[in-house]
Amino acid sequence: MSWKTTTYSGWGRALTATGEIARPERRRTLDALLSDGLIPACGMRRSYGDAALNDGGRIIEMSRLDRMIAFDPATGILEVEAGARIGEIAAAFAPRGWLPAVMPGTGFATVGGCIAQDVHGKNHHLAGSFGQHVLSLRLRTASGERTVSPKSDKALFRATMGGLGQTGVILSARLQLLACKGDVMVVTERRMSGWEEFLSHLDGSTATYTVGWIDATATGEGLGRGILEEGETGAGLTPRRVKTRAIPINAPNFALAAPVVRAFNNLYYSRVPARGRTVVKPIGDFFFPLDKIHDWNRLYGKRGFHQFQCVVPIAEAPALRSMLEAIAASGLASPLAVLKRMGPGRAGMLSFPMEGYTLAVDFPNRDAARALISRLEAMTVAAGGRLYFAKDSLARGADVRAMYPELDDWRAEVAKADPEGRLQTDMVRRLKLRSEA
Repeated sequence: MSWKTTTYSGWGRALTATGEIARPERRRTLDALLSDGLIPACGMRRSYGDAALNDGGRIIEMSRLDRMIAFDPATGILEVEAGARIGEIAAAFAPRGWLPAVMPGTGFATVGGCIAQDVHGKNHHLAGSFGQHVLSLRLRTASGERTVSPKSDKALFRATMGGLGQTGVILSARLQLLACKGDVMVVTERRMSGWEEFLSHLDGSTATYTVGWIDATATGEGLGRGILEEGETGAGLTPRRVKTRAIPINAPNFALAAPVVRAFNNLYYSRVPARGRTVVKPIGDFFFPLDKIHDWNRLYGKRGFHQFQCVVPIAEAPALRSMLEAIAASGLASPLAVLKRMGPGRAGMLSFPMEGYTLAVDFPNRDAARALISRLEAMTVAAGGRLYFAKDSLARGADVRAMYPELDDWRAEVAKADPEGRLQTDMVRRLKLRSEA
């Protein structure tokens, strides 16, 4: 298997790395690559920052190891290789009455990546995080390949869920899929006129899937206005199709200028009638709306973008409002901003979720935006919240300890699984996650 030296990035494109990448297509090739020791692995590099980067070193891209190994239609238990993509699993099994129990915002995320970040979805308030539906996995640690489950090795399992790939190379996993009615979504869309109304409806929603688009440019009485989407799976209905589009070139800087973004947000808010509406969508159009716009990250230009995503406890909702006020006043936000209600479910020591509200906002990679994100991160720490490693590209290691109280336990398990520190990536080094305090 040959190594290819290349410069690559995460989805945000603001951070890059140069090093050797291998893309094995068979297990025996992967075994040969790992014969001299562990090497960091990645999937489709849909994390926004540097979680999947290893500047100056080697990395194994697992996306070609994507076989669906076995499926039990009676129980919904699916065994897949780590490179299998969530969108492909959903497309294959939704017509058969099963869906991945938790799906992130892109169908291009791999199973291995979903485990390494313990991702959450639009049903976190009910279903918890991805790792809570992993029955077991095959993991290549420094001491060899082993099966890890909550029963066989609870500590190592919890260190692996959301563990950023630091306990070993994830080879395959057995997943408990969730029963569904069919391969379409029945979605109710309603306008939310402001912050308090939005939170009230998020708290009161009884839908299986709930997500909110929020206008991060709105101020005054309109602060926090947006669109709430509540969805249920369905069958026997004809969905509204959305055309696939592509962004062929890097957009110019003025494309996301404040007046342009405000105008777009006004139009987007108005697309839903004041009385609300119910529409039928294909599964993918609801769960992975941006996947229909290939290379949408080019909208932010050559310099890329940063996303700020935090979660704060329910009692700290006023802190989240203060963050939104700062974002709206800055004129830096893009149209991509999401608000969700989260439940308590989390599978790992470094898993992001906590019961509360999560806000995610994209910003073009500019000096002013980086300064604003630094302020927002400080506000998150003060509110007792957390930052999401899958989206982070700017945080400081000093803030992480307060956010993740099980960090020392995680370090202990990682040290046993990878004692030579071969699996460290740029993010792990930047945040000093494996360094003692």
